Amino acid sequence: MIRTIAHFDLDAFFCAVEEILNPDLRGKPFVVGASPGERGVVASASYPARRFGIRSAMPTAQALRLCPDLILVRGRHGLYGEYSDKVMELVREAAPVAEQISIDEAFLDLSAHPDPGREVAAGLQAEIRRRFDLPTSWGVASNKLVAKIATNVGKPAGLVVVPPGEEAAFLAGLPVGMLWGVGPVAQAELERADVRTIGALASLATEELRSLFGERGIDLAARARGEDDSPVEEGHEAKSMSSETTFSHDLSDRNELHRTLRSLSEDVGQRLREAGLAGMTVRIKVRWPDFTTITRQRRLPQPTDLDGEIFAAAAGLLGEAWKRGRPVRLLGVAVANLGPPVRQLGLFDRRWEEDARLLKAVDRIRYKYGWEALQRAADIEPGARSGPKRRAGSVSEEEGGEGKGGRGGFGKRDAGELPGG
Repeated sequence: MIRTIAHFDLDAFFCAVEEILNPDLRGKPFVVGASPGERGVVASASYPARRFGIRSAMPTAQALRLCPDLILVRGRHGLYGEYSDKVMELVREAAPVAEQISIDEAFLDLSAHPDPGREVAAGLQAEIRRRFDLPTSWGVASNKLVAKIATNVGKPAGLVVVPPGEEAAFLAGLPVGMLWGVGPVAQAELERADVRTIGALASLATEELRSLFGERGIDLAARARGEDDSPVEEGHEAKSMSSETTFSHDLSDRNELHRTLRSLSEDVGQRLREAGLAGMTVRIKVRWPDFTTITRQRRLPQPTDLDGEIFAAAAGLLGEAWKRGRPVRLLGVAVANLGPPVRQLGLFDRRWEEDARLLKAVDRIRYKYGWEALQRAADIEPGARSGPKRRAGSVSEEEGGEGKGGRGGFGKRDAGELPGG
């Protein structure tokens, strides 16, 4: 049976709620994020502001340079959550299966719905506008991948339907950066290879795909053809991103454990940045040799996607949970309570901006040349002339129902990928 999948996104959601509360903001360039006199980043930009090139996660100072008349509005995230809950409740009443993937977007499986997908989507779009005065964009297709991209094509307030069998043709002329799994780093790499459209990516030879991205390139090419069989999962909302490793032999050396913890923190941080997310809570997971497993967590003062801040919190938690010399079988790091990378900075706080710029450069190099292209000096074995020191026998482990990373728990290193926004 051919599936009917709908995706919707609340357009410029935070800004749309602010316009309801203050109608004078309608039609004006404004952003939700830092208040006047503060330094931070943009959480959401109105469409008039976007015409100046202003985007989410952009430093507020840069946004003000692009638009000196920009209006700054402090975010009210609890209120945005209330509006989101009302919309999602309405959607779940109308769709047989609904999967919320963030505060402002969800997938619906309409395969068993008696009405055509276009009619259901159009009806919900109108009802959300009527009840809550919120604009939405919709995409309808035979799978989640194409439905999500169709939503982005129709923004703002659009409804785009891709008939079954026309997925590849629909995607072919679109910019390659619109494809799931192609973040800014991958997009730059593809453009250097003169691959600028999704269709051009789909037509690359297998050898060229592997030379650019390894085995991941084969998966990207399948997506570029519009192939995706992932199910719509009832009630799912991405709440954490995680990485863990199980040692081939138990580790009890503090330095080795800290090296592993830093590597896991870097992995989580890189994937958070790729997904455009940051989290308020850092967790660790520790498994002892007898398979007893504990988790510990710490709430941060501000959301983070920075490796160093994740590691510092994780190392503190490990120090509280682990006694020197006690063997460890498994170690994991997660960042939870995910949302936009919104951060309020003090007047003289430039460390965060410097770290963010450095990590952006590190991400580009590692994506192009591999994870081990850049290593910390502490991870290189003394006296070695080349190559980093390997962690003690890292392997993935499927025992105990693991391997579900990025969905509220811990998972293997490559688990927990989120759809691009």
